[in-house]
Amino acid sequence: MKKPEILYMVVPCYNEEEVLHETAKRLKEKYESLMSRDLISEKSRVVFVNDGSKDKTWEIIQELHEAEPAFFSGVNLAHNAGHQNAVLAGLMSVKTLCDMAITMDADLQDDINTIDAMVEKYYEGNQVVYGVRSARDTDTFFKRFTAEGFYKFMKVMGADVVYNHADFRLMSRRVLEELANFKEVNLFLRGMVPLIGFQSCSVYYERAERFAGESKYPLKKMLAFAINGITSFSTKPLKLITTVGMLMFVISIIAFIWAFIAKIAGHSELGWSSTMCSIWLIGGLQLLGLGIIGEYVGKIYAEVKQRPRYIIADFINDEDADI
Repeated sequence: MKKPEILYMVVPCYNEEEVLHETAKRLKEKYESLMSRDLISEKSRVVFVNDGSKDKTWEIIQELHEAEPAFFSGVNLAHNAGHQNAVLAGLMSVKTLCDMAITMDADLQDDINTIDAMVEKYYEGNQVVYGVRSARDTDTFFKRFTAEGFYKFMKVMGADVVYNHADFRLMSRRVLEELANFKEVNLFLRGMVPLIGFQSCSVYYERAERFAGESKYPLKKMLAFAINGITSFSTKPLKLITTVGMLMFVISIIAFIWAFIAKIAGHSELGWSSTMCSIWLIGGLQLLGLGIIGEYVGKIYAEVKQRPRYIIADFINDEDADI
């Protein structure tokens, strides 16, 4: 039988003191089960990434490491870098220590029992295994409608994303090494990982309610995340501006012809309402176009500066890592 390989779990945390002990307990139980079945090596670890939390999240991570150094490690970011940067920080910290890594959130909404299937799919030769939601029964109608609409819209915009997949995935060490070559500051891992290629598959699970605490992704952050994903992986919005401009040009020609005919026919008094509506429509389209262009210019500005995506203040682990 093939020697079991090393699995590292990367769990980003932001103000998760209410759920962290339960998450650690369940992950430890899962690890012990996987080790007893020789599916993962005893060198496997769980790495909690503290993303600049304002509560006692980092203190709890330190306590978990001190109590169970053979199971729990921690990465402490110097400031809040955002969910995607926290995930990347954890992955890059452990890429030389593991054979495979799984990322999942700390809120216990992702089904921990799905880890078994992910590891088995990895041993079958898959370099990437995506955790995909089989249903959205726990979501509100608004959340379900907007989330599914986002994935469909991303497809229309030309971004290669896995439908109903968030950031619950397994990646091999080879994939992590290739991911390290992506240097962009504006991270959208759901789009970046499929770009790497290699053999991949999906496993399906039902997402649960949060065990405790509040969602760290309110509507405002969800919209910002969606805009970042679209503008990071598609230039179609820019092309859409050109299309709308051409359409408005055609409409203006038709309007000119109509006005000329009305003048000849003696009906030259034009309504104030139609004039004002035209001005507001054209002005609104111009501002929308400038806004879309501004999104891309802003991204170029951030990329050109090449500031570090995250800064690691502390890394507690019983192995040496290449950070």
